[in-house]
Amino acid sequence: MSTKKTETHTFQAETRQLLDIVIHSLYTDRDIFVRELVSNASDALEKLRHTQLTGESIYDEKLPLEVNISTDDTAGTITIQDYGIGMTHDELVENIGTIAKSGSKAFASALKEAKESGSDPLNLIGQFGVGFYSAFMVADEVRVYTHSYKEDGENLVWISDGMGEYRIEQTEDSQRRGSKIVVKLKEDAKEFAQKSKIEEIIKRYSSFVQFPINLNGDRVNTIEALWLKNKNEIKPEEYTEFYKFQANAFDEPRHTLHFSADAPLLINALLFSPKENIERFGFGRTEPGVSLYCKKVLIDDKPEGLLPEWLRFLRGVVDSADLPLNISRESMQDSALVQKLNKILTGRFLKHLATEADKNPDAYTEFYDQFGIYLKEGITTDFTHKDKLAKLLRYESSLSEPGKRTSLADYVSRMKEEQKEIYFLYAPSRDSIESGPYLEAFTARNLEVIFLYEPIDEFVMNHLNEFEGKKLVAADSADVSLEDTDSSPEHKLTEDEQKDLSKWLKETLGDKVTDVVVSKRLVDSPAAALNSDKMMTPSMRRIMKAMNQDAGGPNAVQLEINPSHALMQKLHGLKEGNPEIATLVAEQIYDNSMIAAGFVEDPRSMVKRIYDLLEKL
Repeated sequence: MSTKKTETHTFQAETRQLLDIVIHSLYTDRDIFVRELVSNASDALEKLRHTQLTGESIYDEKLPLEVNISTDDTAGTITIQDYGIGMTHDELVENIGTIAKSGSKAFASALKEAKESGSDPLNLIGQFGVGFYSAFMVADEVRVYTHSYKEDGENLVWISDGMGEYRIEQTEDSQRRGSKIVVKLKEDAKEFAQKSKIEEIIKRYSSFVQFPINLNGDRVNTIEALWLKNKNEIKPEEYTEFYKFQANAFDEPRHTLHFSADAPLLINALLFSPKENIERFGFGRTEPGVSLYCKKVLIDDKPEGLLPEWLRFLRGVVDSADLPLNISRESMQDSALVQKLNKILTGRFLKHLATEADKNPDAYTEFYDQFGIYLKEGITTDFTHKDKLAKLLRYESSLSEPGKRTSLADYVSRMKEEQKEIYFLYAPSRDSIESGPYLEAFTARNLEVIFLYEPIDEFVMNHLNEFEGKKLVAADSADVSLEDTDSSPEHKLTEDEQKDLSKWLKETLGDKVTDVVVSKRLVDSPAAALNSDKMMTPSMRRIMKAMNQDAGGPNAVQLEINPSHALMQKLHGLKEGNPEIATLVAEQIYDNSMIAAGFVEDPRSMVKRIYDLLEKL
């Protein structure tokens, strides 16, 4: 004949208030209670495993270390059982009947702040150590059957409907070691008695829990947590399989970075860069894809602040045992721990790219073709990593073969001893740069020029400002000062003629130019328009306009003329002999220079002038 001893307790006042908050104020995203109970079960198994190592006698010793979940859609229940450490009577009261560590007042205050800031209040559950209570969001009643690991442990059951009281019953009925939680579901939560629903939740949050999780007799966490294994034991195809699973991808990873660190945080990380940059195909902005785990339990699949925005293309897993299990329930951006993780992960990935660029330059070039735009974005938005990112930039130059790129460091290594500046030019293509007027002066002086083909490149150079102590300067800037070359053309305007023509052109063109000066840089071209606006280049202006932002008025330009060019020599004579045609020619020279500089946005007035000029000629 069995006997049963029952005792009834009233929840501690703070616990009653907290239960009310959980049940009535956090009634969203209820899936999370499954993760909390599975995490608790995993912790109980881990504690039992450590206890086994001490050699202490264990009740029901041969039971496997696993979590068993069963659903019953007829009875409307879900049961989560572990063969872990179990609980004594006092532990039931202390762990479930009270909430001494944080208190509901602090919880209520944090809940109010979460609601005011618009963040999900449910994310506060774990922060306050109340994961078990999340079961009452879906439960009419919760029963916890438990037997401590100790040989003399009692068979106990904890019962509550979460309304203010709980019962602890002692029974002589046989129980297995560990804890079994039976959740009797509310009418509007019967979906959690469906196997498919629970399987989806487990695969999302608990796929990598180190102990087997069986659902209705079938194991559901079959993917191994590769990031915790020694990388020397992992085959390339295993990395590929894991990448496809974790990133929900169909391609293979381009880069795999697997590392662990114990300072300043204990972390294990497995990061991948994809083959393709899907943003290039017009699929919109890529969502961050590196998930945050704590001891193989998912904390957040898209943790804010874990990596800088410009590394959003990365996929993978970061696991840190130093994190509170529920750090996602805090504000990620304000977490010092997450900021430390950000610094470690970003630094390691940049180091990986630097090594790859040095040892496998061709492979790095392929990566750069796909993801270089993100590195450039990082330079313009991330001051902390700007200098490291600058070393990863690759561009064609006037000394490189078409299609071959060089680094800024290599450029510096080739600079003349007296050269103080790194020169660059922007145009949509190499042909545009090489056929334009701005390169010829540098070619004549054997000065290398970096070629930029994307509008963002000018923003990059503007943000960098300098590299290894060398100032980055646009070769088409009016501020560039070049030394005279040794060669001098046989025929050119005299100094007086140069001054006279410059003055006449300034008067003729008026406010279109800030000044007209004799050029030291032009060799084959008659004239060139130089940007006098240090802050706004033509391509930058077009980007601003495309973003519907005020780009200001037209670019201020300085017109440089080549006194040795036949056109300028003839123009000097024409302004006296036929001033009407000379004026049309001067305006056309100005427009041609503006086109070469990329300043002309509406060519209609120029077209009309060409017809007028042709008619008069």
